Formats: sequence, C-alpha cells, structure tokens
Amino acid sequence: MARLERQVAIITGAASGIGLACAERFASEGAVVIGTDINEPGNWQTIQDFSPESWFRTLDVTHADAQREVAQQAVEKHGRIDILVTAAGIGDGGPVSMIEDEAWDRVIDINLKGTYLSIKSVLDTMMAQRSGSIITISSVEGINGTEGGSAYNASKGGVVLLSKNVAIDYGRMGIRSNVICPGFIDTPMLNSIMGAMPEFKADVVRETKVGRLGKAEEVAGAALFLASDDASYITGHNLVVDGGYTAGHRHGVVELMGLV
Repeated sequence: MARLERQVAIITGAASGIGLACAERFASEGAVVIGTDINEPGNWQTIQDFSPESWFRTLDVTHADAQREVAQQAVEKHGRIDILVTAAGIGDGGPVSMIEDEAWDRVIDINLKGTYLSIKSVLDTMMAQRSGSIITISSVEGINGTEGGSAYNASKGGVVLLSKNVAIDYGRMGIRSNVICPGFIDTPMLNSIMGAMPEFKADVVRETKVGRLGKAEEVAGAALFLASDDASYITGHNLVVDGGYTAGHRHGVVELMGLV
C-alpha cells in the first residue's frame, strides 16, 4: 500500500525545486496534492499522472486571503487536509550594512511570513480533524550563519523556531510539526545564486562531506518520512539533510594520514 494513500497534501513552492520534488514523491505515494506557487509549474503533468485529483493554483504566499481560499477549496473538494509542506522561498541578502531595506522585507515576508500564513491557513481544519502533519522547509543557514546571508539566515532561523512552537501548541490536538533544514541543494534558486560565484560553489562542495550538492528528491524523501505514519511519534524535530555540511570542519588532517 502507498504510504500516503488518499491523504490530502498542500505544498507551497511546488512549481520547481524542492516543492516540485515533494509534489511528485507524495503523488507517487498515493496523496492528492494541491500545489501552489507564484510561478507556473514546470511539469505538473507528472503529478497528475500519479494522482489525477491533484491540482495547482498560482498564488503569492504573502497573501493571506489566497492561502485561506486554497485551504477552503481543498476541504470542499477532498474533505480534509492531512499534510502541509511549506517549500516556497527566495534567496537574497548581503551584510546588514549593505542590504536594502526593501530586499530585507521581501525575504522575511516570503520565507517567514509566508510560512506562518501557510500554517495558519490549515490549522482550523487540522484542529477539527485532530490530526495533521506540518513540514516546514528551512535551511542549514537557519541553524548556522553563512557569510553575507543576513536576511536569508534570519528568515530561515525564524522558520525553525516557528515550527517548534507549532509543535508545542498543537501537539495535544494530534498535529505534528517538523522542520527540514536542507543543505546546498541543486535547484534553480541555488544555481541562480551560485552561477555568479563559482568559488563559493566549489567551497560549498568541498565542505559537504559527501562531496556533492544535494538533490531535491533527497529532501522529498525526508519530507515523505515526516509526513508518513512512520514518523507518528516525531514532532518538534529539526531534520538536517545536508550531506554532512554541518557535521564539522575539514582541515586536511586525514589526507595527511593517508586516509583519502
């Protein structure tokens, strides 16, 4: 039996990258997927091949009314909401003395406020059901600072603590809330940033202990686990999916010892 058979999942940021990978994986496991994004999806047909009842809406996650409308439509069409994955996000930033106020506001609005509004839009339904799994997508940059990433780091750090707070507040109602902190994943957003900074990409790969960028499908696998019954006793957890990037630093010692 598919792990998410007949469950209803809303996934934000589902047009590309991690959100699209989650939509495809969840649909392949039997879920009805409602995808949202400010952009049109690159390949939604794959999701509908797996799950013909799945559908997509274009919206801005910073618009509360649009988020509520999608949640209401999900309940009207399918009777419930079992899963929320908040993958919508943008990368922007710079040192505090250099970032423009408008850029700061945009990153915080989409990455943090957008996550808050996504969660808020499904909570009434999940509370009435006395069940639900909320999975927020943060970043390793939400647990460790990264050079030049003030706004992005702040927004993703906020997502981590917001997710834990939801776990605390709603756990007795049968609602689980967990957060995934991906490392550097090969997605259009990351490539748009790294394209102009090849030295940065090389350093990231060097500090990722498995020696490569991650794949969106690898994050989707972690999200599937957290959404499934296999994670029924897991809430308030921060699952790092980063190829060992945050495990610690390498200084060439093992090479000197002949290990590699």
